[in-house]
Amino acid sequence: MTSASATGATPVVANRGAITACVILAVIMQALDTTIANVALPYIQGSVSASADQINWVLTSYIVAAAVMTPPSGYLANRFGRKRILLTSITGFVVASVLCGFAQSLPQIVGFRLLQGLFGAALVPLSQSILLDIYSVEERGSAMALFGVSVMVGPVLGPVIGGWLTENVSWRWVFYINVPIGALAFAGVSLYVLETKLDFKARLDWLGFGMLSITIAALQMFLDRGEQLNWFSSSEIIVEALICASAFYIFLVHTFTARNTFVNPRLFLDRNFAVGMIFIFIIGITYLASLALMTPYLQTLMGYPVVTAGIVMGPRGLGTMACMFLVGRLIGKVDTRWLLLIGLLITAWAMYDMTGWTPDVSQWTIISTGFIQGAGLGFLFVPLTTITFATLAPERRAEGTGLYNLSRNIGSSVGISVVTALLTQNVQINHANIATYVTPFNQAFGDPAIFKAMNPYTAAGRAALDGVVTLQATVISYMNDFKLMMILSLAAIPLVLLLRKPGTPAKVDHSAVME
Repeated sequence: MTSASATGATPVVANRGAITACVILAVIMQALDTTIANVALPYIQGSVSASADQINWVLTSYIVAAAVMTPPSGYLANRFGRKRILLTSITGFVVASVLCGFAQSLPQIVGFRLLQGLFGAALVPLSQSILLDIYSVEERGSAMALFGVSVMVGPVLGPVIGGWLTENVSWRWVFYINVPIGALAFAGVSLYVLETKLDFKARLDWLGFGMLSITIAALQMFLDRGEQLNWFSSSEIIVEALICASAFYIFLVHTFTARNTFVNPRLFLDRNFAVGMIFIFIIGITYLASLALMTPYLQTLMGYPVVTAGIVMGPRGLGTMACMFLVGRLIGKVDTRWLLLIGLLITAWAMYDMTGWTPDVSQWTIISTGFIQGAGLGFLFVPLTTITFATLAPERRAEGTGLYNLSRNIGSSVGISVVTALLTQNVQINHANIATYVTPFNQAFGDPAIFKAMNPYTAAGRAALDGVVTLQATVISYMNDFKLMMILSLAAIPLVLLLRKPGTPAKVDHSAVME
């Protein structure tokens, strides 16, 4: 494979269209699995007998594993060959997907989702690097736009396809669908992609990588299990917190005292990069956490069939794709910081609208608000990545993109865990608060119809009354979570002021815009 020259001449690559198609298929396969399981969660929950907070491990285990394995993907490609690692990743991802479909218990499906994340982590960065190699500098903008669309296909098609498969076949087919896609991608990569030169001198900082991996895993366990075990009253939670803190301390000491470490601390001397890492962490929290909340809201509270839930969630991704194309034309003509500010305000507005939702909200409201929220992400994603790497030295961008995606994935997994824990906790608190107003002397019982349906003196009436109180407590808890994400979006606005204005488009290398 011939790389684009520094002068921007079109590289001579045989079968460039076929190579593009097969690597895009690999990206779509990985992107689909970020969201395709969302609408199937209530069905998976019933099959494996999991609680509401436990079932989100199906989402967070995948994201955490992908977060851990994304940074070393460059080392693996250099040491063992990019084509060989890509083929291994596709094969492992497909096998793990089949195992997820066969899973009969919660530990099994969580374990197989971890495998999915481990193998799938390299698909996106390696596919991107192949596209950058086979297109000239002038063509890279279009190639990266196509790449960006393939990454965003997941939020668009994932809920729709997942809903249809769950309703008409089985939830297990949201994982089996990866078999034909993976087979096509494997065949294409095998036939058309050439192997890269091996670098036997490539080294990985195993201590830094190991300590960071332990930190992330312990943090995720702490967040996922904390609510269930009543936080620090449990010895398990204390141990997990100590492991997380100890591993992170060793990682920091090693990073700042050793040479050639897993994370180069000099990267954070670049203000745009440091601010961008915080920014993308917040975006990770608000975007995927809101998706994780929407599925039980639509199916449990509103009683939507799984297909309908998937369809009404799909326009969120359409809003992102539409605005990504729009923003792509505006970058270089409009100050990137203004685009970020617009994106934050749009996202905050969408979350504010969701704080007023009840189970009676119309489908059109859900669709339009989801589209607006997706549009907000479209105004954030590409401009933020552009300005984050605008002032970073070119030789450090490969390492920077790995850390950038690590921050986004950690934000997503932490966000899902936190909002789920808060939802469970707030339902209990709100239920207790509302229940204080439920007494035989409440004026509402003066209505004969209400008294007959929810008579506090009969078992059936008390059960019906408890159901109403639980519903109201749950609705308020969802409102609180949406409000938290709105506040986070607004809290990120001051970060825009810390960003330096990037150079002119001619001086900015956009090859690292999408990862």
